[in-house]
Amino acid sequence: MTPRIDYHQGGAYQAMLGLEKYVRNCGLEHTLLELVKTRASQINGCAYCIDMHTKDARAGGETEQRLYALSAWRDTPFYTPRERAALEWTEALTLISESDIPDSLYETVREQFTEAEIVNLSMAIITINGWNRLAIPFRSVPGSYQR
Repeated sequence: MTPRIDYHQGGAYQAMLGLEKYVRNCGLEHTLLELVKTRASQINGCAYCIDMHTKDARAGGETEQRLYALSAWRDTPFYTPRERAALEWTEALTLISESDIPDSLYETVREQFTEAEIVNLSMAIITINGWNRLAIPFRSVPGSYQR
């Protein structure tokens, strides 16, 4: 794979880094954020971001078992109710063009997160979807990310 554009320069990249810095410091658990980033990247088919966030998750103590099962999280006992709510919210926001966000999902998320945390979780999902939309068309090379 040959990269098309190096988007790591300029104001647009700096703006994305600002969002990323906010997300990293918003108070949500690192392990939760990495699960959300990995799951959104799986849905979007972003190999570069899947590589990055599984490496970051493993470095943060995440298990291989949970990472391997992430695409089938509903069918496993490996995730907490809070993580399940976050993963379902991630899928809904990532695929928002396919359907509305039902009240029942919002209530599930509201049971696990405060209003401020829901906003921060949503910003994390928005940010990783933005990164995916840079890495995919500009062909960021999977495997090149080093922590």
